[in-house]
Amino acid sequence: MKAVRFHEFGGPEVLRFEDAERPTPGAGQVRIRVAATSFNGVDGNIRAGFMQGPIPVELPHTPGLDVAGTVDALGADVDDVAVGDQVIGFLPMTGIGAAAEYVIAPAEILTGAPRNIPLADAAALPLVGLTAWQALFDHGKLTAGQRVLINGAGGAVGGYAVQLAKEAGATVIATASARSADRVSAAGADQVIDHTATDVAGAVTEPVDLALNLAPVTPEQLAALVALIRDGGALVNTTVWMPAPSDEERGVRGIDLFVRSDADQLADLAARVGTGELRVDVARRVALADLPALHADAAAGTLPSGKVVVTVADA
Repeated sequence: MKAVRFHEFGGPEVLRFEDAERPTPGAGQVRIRVAATSFNGVDGNIRAGFMQGPIPVELPHTPGLDVAGTVDALGADVDDVAVGDQVIGFLPMTGIGAAAEYVIAPAEILTGAPRNIPLADAAALPLVGLTAWQALFDHGKLTAGQRVLINGAGGAVGGYAVQLAKEAGATVIATASARSADRVSAAGADQVIDHTATDVAGAVTEPVDLALNLAPVTPEQLAALVALIRDGGALVNTTVWMPAPSDEERGVRGIDLFVRSDADQLADLAARVGTGELRVDVARRVALADLPALHADAAAGTLPSGKVVVTVADA
């Protein structure tokens, strides 16, 4: 089979589109014929060797944490998934990824793909959708009637976070650049602040119950968000290399989010896509062989805002 792998850590040039052995599922596992994976920022950090502490991977390594595809073989003791099922999942971060024609996945992490969008596009959902869900509800405890500030709403996580928060009955204040503002408004944001032209602290005129930081801000910018949160509220931060600040005197919690795979939550998200409550936006689609060039674009800062799906030929 064809796969994209790297045999050493380094820049995008270490990625090779090459032949690899087709894997065989073990107990509790399934083999998936991959329709698509996606690009996540952490993929570049893993490839560069920056994540060997929290996310150790063995070389050669195949990237691609998201998978959408069709089950084509079952290991022993797999009862809830059948050959021919169209599935999506967030793969184990230390395991072999889905930038290949076939990948092995634990059956327990998979859920059925939504049927109202192309299977390949469903690869845009798992990791970022779960990040948004867990940030808002598992950690942020967001409920109807609350106010939430989503800092960096123009990215893929932000698009889902805006939709989910609005659907939950929250008032959504979002920051985004001018190029993303229309998309963030269309996702349901009540107020969009252009963080490139406006001071966010000055534009948020009432305290928020929850601030969700999705942007690569400075420590000073992250700390400034705490002042916008009401007493007893929370700041959930996804830029885990910079700890979330707290304000203990006011009871404001600072929470660092490490996303986890959760098939039940992913099934809920997929169901919302299926009913049209949640929209999957794909900013760009590239072929598997072009994944090295995609990593180079990411390193150069020229990726479009939103989610990039990596399609596998003939899937």
